[in-house]
Amino acid sequence: MDFKIIAEDKNSDARTGIISTAHGKIQTPIFMPVGTDGSVKGIHQNTLENDINAQIILGNTYHLYLRPGTEVLEKAGGLHKFMSWKKPILTDSGGYQVFSLAKCRKLTNEGAKFQSHIDGSTHLFTPENVIDIQRVIGSDIMMALDECTPYPCDYNYAKKSLQLTNLWLNRGIKHYKHTEPKYGNSQAYFPIVQGSVFADLRKKSAEKIAKLNCDGNAIGGLSVGEPVEMMYEMLAIVNSILPKQKPRYLMGVGTPANILEGIALGTDMFDCVMPTRNGRNGMLFTSNGIINIKNEKWKLDFSQIDDNANSFVDKLYTKAYLRHLFVSGEMLGPQIASIHNLSFYLWLVNEARNKVKEGCFADWKKQMVKKVSHRI
Repeated sequence: MDFKIIAEDKNSDARTGIISTAHGKIQTPIFMPVGTDGSVKGIHQNTLENDINAQIILGNTYHLYLRPGTEVLEKAGGLHKFMSWKKPILTDSGGYQVFSLAKCRKLTNEGAKFQSHIDGSTHLFTPENVIDIQRVIGSDIMMALDECTPYPCDYNYAKKSLQLTNLWLNRGIKHYKHTEPKYGNSQAYFPIVQGSVFADLRKKSAEKIAKLNCDGNAIGGLSVGEPVEMMYEMLAIVNSILPKQKPRYLMGVGTPANILEGIALGTDMFDCVMPTRNGRNGMLFTSNGIINIKNEKWKLDFSQIDDNANSFVDKLYTKAYLRHLFVSGEMLGPQIASIHNLSFYLWLVNEARNKVKEGCFADWKKQMVKKVSHRI
């Protein structure tokens, strides 16, 4: 994997670049739609590629390991072939899902023992076998196994958690270097910075990871309930340490405003379920603010969903029609809303890239944060 910085903003740490992978190039900053189970909910792959213009999507090791399972994925020739997706894929190692979904879990130096949220069966994730699983999946970018600390947590818990994550990381890197991809395509490996909301722990974690010289680096354990100001503070500390010439991935973030602030702090990659999950519940993110399309005020509004997002659903459908679909319980409503939201997120990061190249990102960002945070 290769990362080349194209332009930098003079009044912030924002930059734009290109990540080259075996399955294509990714323009940064980028938002990555979440396809947890090998599918971005309700969105056809053709729509993702040609209408939403997604450059990379996510799969999840925890979910794909449990269902359909590694046997199916390997016989299919990997996730790309299984789901008919030709562009890059990033896989989370499953650490967050063990933290958030497992019915029962136990963390030891060996790994994370957990019960499946599907049938209660017992499984063990180790730093080594999550790499083996991701080798079977065939993702372009793989994540290290880590523990996502909850918020709030005390300092001693966060310190012990970071020690465990670092222990797992040392083993994971060793195993990554001694294994090969299964389908002839290179796979990158990203370690994950942890440390909760404690500056010294975040600094220590980032310093360790910076020395490893991996293809890219991730920042985890944020957007788990802490105040956004605290998230930005931790992100600023971490990004000041992580190598500039490597892509930085902020995991599980977030709102349009979060993404813009993250870009300003030097972050390159983002993912979140919010565009699709909130879209299925009638919340639309637009260039002028946030809309609850179920509200009565949109009943007679025959204007386009968003004049700027430029997706085909924005041009085809009105707010009144979309509200009608939601009120009627029609499946098409959540689908249109999801397509719109993903299109808007991709439009937003594309605009950010353009503004960095034009040298006016910082001023544009200030205006856009206010707009996209406003409830219409």
